[in-house]
Amino acid sequence: MAARIEKAVVSGVFSLDGQDFDVDNNVWLVGDDEEVLVVDAPHDAAPILAAVGGRRVTAIVLTHGHNDHVTAAVDLRAATGAPIWFPPADRMLWDVVHPDAAPDSDLAEGTRFTVAGTTLTALHTPGHSPGSTCLHAPDLRAVFTGDTLFAGGPGATGRSFSDHPTIVRSIRDRLLTLHGDTVVHTGHGEDTRIAAELGTVR
Repeated sequence: MAARIEKAVVSGVFSLDGQDFDVDNNVWLVGDDEEVLVVDAPHDAAPILAAVGGRRVTAIVLTHGHNDHVTAAVDLRAATGAPIWFPPADRMLWDVVHPDAAPDSDLAEGTRFTVAGTTLTALHTPGHSPGSTCLHAPDLRAVFTGDTLFAGGPGATGRSFSDHPTIVRSIRDRLLTLHGDTVVHTGHGEDTRIAAELGTVR
């Protein structure tokens, strides 16, 4: 059975720089009827586990360290036994949320994951945060961009540990070079395609 992409939306609070925001986060599952890889673990493990539906979780891959992408990671690991992969440049953000727990492995440029016969490769795309990382699945003509690229342009900068020129450079060099038909599965909101974003990054 070929790998497929599924989405769950989990709602909660994003907190940074002393401010709180109500947000809806996308959780992406890549796999088949037997096994899945989970991209991001926001807010609450229960709805993520419901989406997993008893399948084997091969990895919990976190695109960056903001709390609304990592809060449920430790509980999800405890429930599934899957390792947490996390970009080490965002460890200062992780430690605010999980001071008594650590990720299992470093998510780095070129890290590869195979699930249900398809391969995802990590692309380091700093700017929204120092460690922000996307996952490219060419067999599925898909890229999972966390908060780096949205429908309409780059993710937010202007807060702690973010930088606008850096995110623009990351998107231009690492994402807009992908095939134009590549579907962009974002950390919040609706999908887009690479071709649709060529004029939005400035």
